[in-house]
Amino acid sequence: MERYLFTSERLGFRAWKPEDLHFIDELNSDHEVMRYFPSIPNREQNKSLLLRMIDLYETNEYCYFPVEKLSSGQFVGFIGIADQDYPAPFTPGVDIGWRLKKEFWGQGLASEGANRVLQYGFQEIGLDRIFSIAPKINKASIAVMRKIGLDYLTDFSHPKLKDHPNLESCKVYQLYRTDYLAKELCLSRFNLHPG
Repeated sequence: MERYLFTSERLGFRAWKPEDLHFIDELNSDHEVMRYFPSIPNREQNKSLLLRMIDLYETNEYCYFPVEKLSSGQFVGFIGIADQDYPAPFTPGVDIGWRLKKEFWGQGLASEGANRVLQYGFQEIGLDRIFSIAPKINKASIAVMRKIGLDYLTDFSHPKLKDHPNLESCKVYQLYRTDYLAKELCLSRFNLHPG
């Protein structure tokens, strides 16, 4: 069996396994990584996330995938897509998100991985729309959203963050499959793909 479901230039994407809990524990215990989240999850919350991702992949063939460096096999974090149904004008829907270990920040891995996940979501799964949301103060994630070609949709007060005024005010970006495919056609027609 193949180790990875799919790859990008430097990253391998695989399915979660129950024994991966320690990876989530390590990632989610870093205060810098969790800076734009309301709290540091405990082990039970991390286990719940892991089980949700396993179930989501088994049901829909997507999730926030565990990501490894192809060159070393090191766990980098997760990048992927997941169903969201909290009350909002743009839900229910599928969002794209990423969370990387600090040692892998600033290397373009979030953008590289997110681009590959967009391709997977639109071309292999056949999703119609993918959105992304982040607190306005999370400039790095918003920069990734722009870099991967998502279009600004709206500002939004997140109902799950109403007790956290510094995080509640969010920006939402999205991309439709038709726009993604049109951009891809332009890039390939003019041979503008990176690499």
